[in-house]
Amino acid sequence: MVATVSRSWPGQGGAMMIELLVALVLVVVGVLGLMQVQSRLHESEVESYQRTQALILLNDLASRMGANRNDAASYVTAAPLGVGIICADLPATTVQEEDHIAWCRALQGAAESRSGTDVGAMIGGRGCVQETVGPGVREYMITVTWQGLTPLNAPPAGVACAAGQYNDASTGCVDDRCRRYVTTIVRMADLESI
Repeated sequence: MVATVSRSWPGQGGAMMIELLVALVLVVVGVLGLMQVQSRLHESEVESYQRTQALILLNDLASRMGANRNDAASYVTAAPLGVGIICADLPATTVQEEDHIAWCRALQGAAESRSGTDVGAMIGGRGCVQETVGPGVREYMITVTWQGLTPLNAPPAGVACAAGQYNDASTGCVDDRCRRYVTTIVRMADLESI
């Protein structure tokens, strides 16, 4: 008669299954972590793209104003241009009107269309031009604003362009915490007095 030796010890039944479950839990936690990192990276990429588009539009209007420096005051806007505004499609009578229409359409995404919808700009893009000091100084603040994806700090009070137009309590976007902006100051030198 041959004696058989049992290799299992009493109380060790199922240890392999517990090790397998622990490994599975660790893998699931790791995959969920990677998914969260991927989601944050996507949000950062969208925010970066929107900021780049805003800077392009900001520099576009600054160069248009520089090219038409004698009539720079006519670029001042009473209300934000862009989303929520019907940009005139009629022929403009002045260069400034043409520039306003082109900039308004660019803020709405007219640079790129998909299925007949303008999609080439920031989410909720709006733009303003304000005279910063007063008549005779010829200094203007150009601001481009857009809807951010996540709430952050609100812009300073000095940036009034589109204030309060990006609030949505259901997404946590209250007190302008989702309003993103870029701004620049354009100074027009008086070249005739030189």
